[in-house]
Amino acid sequence: MAKAEFTDEDDALLAELGVEVETNTKSTHTPREERIIAGFEEIERFFEQHGRLPQHGEDQDIFERLYAVRLDQIRASSECSALVESRDRFSLLLDHPISNNKNLDDLDDDALLAALGLNQTSESDITQLKYVKSRAERKAAEEIADRSVCEDFDKFKPLFEAVQDDLNQHRRKTIPFSKDGSIESGNFFILAGQKAYIASVGEEFIGTDGRKEYRLRVIFDNGVESNQLMRSLQKRLWEDEAGRRITDPNLGPLFDDLVGESDIGSGTIYVLRSKSDHPEIKQRASVLHKIGVTGGSVSSRIANAKLDPTFLMADVEVVATYELYNINRVKLENLIHRIFDSVKLNIQISDRFGNPIYPREWFMVPLFVIDEVVEKLKDGTLTEYRYDPNQARLVKI
Repeated sequence: MAKAEFTDEDDALLAELGVEVETNTKSTHTPREERIIAGFEEIERFFEQHGRLPQHGEDQDIFERLYAVRLDQIRASSECSALVESRDRFSLLLDHPISNNKNLDDLDDDALLAALGLNQTSESDITQLKYVKSRAERKAAEEIADRSVCEDFDKFKPLFEAVQDDLNQHRRKTIPFSKDGSIESGNFFILAGQKAYIASVGEEFIGTDGRKEYRLRVIFDNGVESNQLMRSLQKRLWEDEAGRRITDPNLGPLFDDLVGESDIGSGTIYVLRSKSDHPEIKQRASVLHKIGVTGGSVSSRIANAKLDPTFLMADVEVVATYELYNINRVKLENLIHRIFDSVKLNIQISDRFGNPIYPREWFMVPLFVIDEVVEKLKDGTLTEYRYDPNQARLVKI
């Protein structure tokens, strides 16, 4: 059988299927072999993250089903098995039953697409899924179609490599994505077995449901990106049983304890002031504060502030701290942020890669008002008040 020649259109299709396409002029493998190897490495990452083989079935995540079909095809082909055998770290090719799929060598491009659950229409619409039945899976297919090749992936690839190294060295952890969890620029997640990096958060706008919404730029570790809405990503992370947040090594115990109602313990409310030279930030320095809650040390939390979009890419000074006990740290922080939502800083700055970011945890509020909020937290009456920016004080609801 002659080796297939792959076009740019084929490359784009393979990127949509989650297969990394990398060019290496020194490689001894053909482009077809490189794609087979890359596809097998995706399956290995799934196995490493989930501790099991990908499964077939309409009730499974769409990416898991793609990985399951791909693994069956690799096992069924002696050529493919021989190609990846030396890379098989988890013995995925051994001691497992093989489904009755056709040999990969006998499949042309159209047949392979069909085996992967994708059919091309007369308009070459590769987003039509053969096995999709549920509305949730149709929605997932639409989001896959929205993904495109990340043209500047070279900037982000070192970040993914560093995060994986942090995970290997236990400097970071993966934890469940809590419904109280936020999505911010610079965050990492695991969605459908792939690492996802929030490169930027767009300007706030009102969605069709009347609620605040944000457009994200999300980079995936297979070299594609999407511009999905924040609530869409949150929903997918909640629905994905294996969806995870990758913790920041500088966050301390706060996010290690993100377990919802059982997260009751001690914590510190910290108030920071920025040392940024940005004109709009500098002129508001006396009333512009970041308010956060941590279960660890504040000094560790702000150690690399000038490299972190959360801290406006600048050093900060601690202007106040408050120790509290028997609290749910995540819900407490969310409550404080809701109190001051009307005076949230609305500004665009650039991260270290030049990407636009819109910080969402800085508020233009005097320090004495923050003191009053903490006092009302302690006596349990804070929910009876709201912040009036015109009077710069708390008022009874």
